[in-house]
Order: sequence, then structure tokens, then C-alpha cells
Amino acid sequence: MEKKLPIFKTGDKVKIIALPPYLKTADPMPMLRPNSAIALGEEGIIIKQNFGGYYSIRFTQGAYLLESKYIALADN
Repeated sequence: MEKKLPIFKTGDKVKIIALPPYLKTADPMPMLRPNSAIALGEEGIIIKQNFGGYYSIRFTQGAYLLESKYIALADN
């Protein structure tokens, strides 16, 4: 049975529920950053949905590409 990935929309407010081993910036020329650039529980806004369950998310200190398994909808 195939696992369904959560679907988020552009503009959704999300929070970090787990940290990946590293972060990839959502710039035209992406760069790798340490995962300490964002904190567990930090909230951001989805700015774009990418292929393969990845999302571009804007945080206060920059935009990063994250898999859906690392994020959840934030409580309003």
C-alpha cells in the first residue's frame, strides 16, 4: 500500500516537526546549509510546491526546500 503524502497549498503556514540532516536553499542556485539555520517548531509560509513532495518555504532568515515529512500545518 502506497503512503499518501500530505498536500500543502501555497500560502499555508507550516511548522518544522523534524530537522533534516542539512538544508537546501530555495534560491535559483541552491546551496546547502547546516540544519541549525532553522529551529524545531519554527513556522514559515509555503511559497511554492515542487516535484517529489518538496516545498519551498519562507522563514524569517531565508527560504529553504523541505520534504513534506519534515513539516505540518501550523496551529492558528
